[in-house]
Amino acid sequence: MTRRGLRGASAVLMAVTVACTASACSDDGDSASSTASKAASAASSVASSVASKGSDVVASATAAAEDKLNSFKDGVNASGDVRAGAPATDKDGRATSRVTVKNSTGSTQSYAVQINFKDPDGKLQDTVVVTVDDVAAKKTKDATARSNRKLDGDVTAEVGEALRH
Repeated sequence: MTRRGLRGASAVLMAVTVACTASACSDDGDSASSTASKAASAASSVASSVASKGSDVVASATAAAEDKLNSFKDGVNASGDVRAGAPATDKDGRATSRVTVKNSTGSTQSYAVQINFKDPDGKLQDTVVVTVDDVAAKKTKDATARSNRKLDGDVTAEVGEALRH
């Protein structure tokens, strides 16, 4: 979730807390301060849940990337043949990176490339797998990695894993 969304959710929760405190809304006869305390606790819980959604999304993307890479049987490590370009932002606010594959072998090959998008602190924000099919022998071919969701702030793109198959 974006910071704007988190702030909006927090504002709504704060308004509910204030309203409950002012009217001492409680269905169990508690005092206004008890009700406010419960509302604040609920707001904190919801805010934590909203914040953890980001990590849930990353975990889900990581699992999907791993599944996709595992589906390539007899893949050979080809990380040295692949590079990720500097990220840009597309019209939907998603991070993109040009992936360049150089086939170092003597025959046409296909590649599965995991691209990791990270924040300035090196924390993983998203990960995707791009397939680059039919790269001719000793030639290069480009593809575009696109994040699964909008990423806020500066991100970097790096090759996590690359398989030639």
